[in-house]
Amino acid sequence: MVDVSRVQKELTECNRDREVSGVSIALHDGASISHLTGTIAGPADSPYEGGTFVIDIHLPGGYPFEPPKMQFITKVWHPNISSQNGAICLDILKDQWSPALTLKTALLSLQALLSSPAPDDPQDAVVAQQYLRDYPTFAATARYWTEAFAKSTSTGMEEKVQKLVEMGFPEDLVRSTLKSVDGDENMALEKLCSG
Repeated sequence: MVDVSRVQKELTECNRDREVSGVSIALHDGASISHLTGTIAGPADSPYEGGTFVIDIHLPGGYPFEPPKMQFITKVWHPNISSQNGAICLDILKDQWSPALTLKTALLSLQALLSSPAPDDPQDAVVAQQYLRDYPTFAATARYWTEAFAKSTSTGMEEKVQKLVEMGFPEDLVRSTLKSVDGDENMALEKLCSG
């Protein structure tokens, strides 16, 4: 069973200084305390600068003695993150997890990973090879993906909301669904139709 009081304390602590740390956590769709959504700001002086990256967080029943399950929802071009499904290769999310670590330290570690990839231990071999063999192309692709997937303009968001409302979905539901999928209109439509 998830330690609810610890998780609530961690949420408060993480969100207390989000302007400084660049990381925050919220309940996923106001649901169970074991399903959360994290956000991290792209680190300065990296191809991810200016982006906001959304992470899906599932807490196993053994948390904090078992690591949280984290996966990028926002598409990201990085050697240690799958460009296909957002899976993350990071030791503290696997065998190096300790109950002394928190969700905030895990998100800060992901933010640091964006700054300092480990291409010798990749999650995405194609991206890792590009990083090692053609860094300028890697950096340009990572910047492009950041622009395309990790930055949302309010105008673009309003257009997406309007399109989905015209399809007959309630505006409040459309806005919350778009937010939960980081503005991905296709994923939002799929979620709205299935739920």
